[in-house]
Amino acid sequence: MTPRCGGSFPSAVVPQTPDPAGTNQRCSTSFKVTVAAYHAARVLILARRTADSPELIEAVATRADRGPCNFTLLVPSSLRTLTNTAYRRPHRDIDAERRIAAAVPLLSRAAGSEVVAVVGAQDPLAAVRDALKLMGFDEVIVSMPPPHTSRWRSLGLPARIRALGVPVIEVTGTQSPSTPLPAA
Repeated sequence: MTPRCGGSFPSAVVPQTPDPAGTNQRCSTSFKVTVAAYHAARVLILARRTADSPELIEAVATRADRGPCNFTLLVPSSLRTLTNTAYRRPHRDIDAERRIAAAVPLLSRAAGSEVVAVVGAQDPLAAVRDALKLMGFDEVIVSMPPPHTSRWRSLGLPARIRALGVPVIEVTGTQSPSTPLPAA
């Protein structure tokens, strides 16, 4: 089958339409091609002390095996104040940056693609709320230490995130010491 303006397309894409005038002098036919939308789930990973734990890495690999997805690691800030009032510029959260530097290569390998990482607000619920509002994630993985040492668990953080209307996967990870930043 050949469209009226030349070229060739499979019959499933371009139906043959008769030229009522029989002139076929110029192409006035528009072609509508329907392609199934590709949708990769946007998965937010919330972790601080367990960002590079083997349990979280396994959870990311398992989620990546279920279907296409893009991961973003959100590490809540450990600083109380994020603004340097003398210079009016943000402070660097060295602890969060170290955790990100240690976790991102491991999580990226598990995900099979690059994991993006951001430092969020100190309050983890506020950080997740901001991320959902700004970037619209489809699901959240919350990685926390075991119950007897987890402040997030005692605050009911996973349930509070679910109340925001997003599915939550809870991971109990082992806390690992933060790895030093690589030399620049």
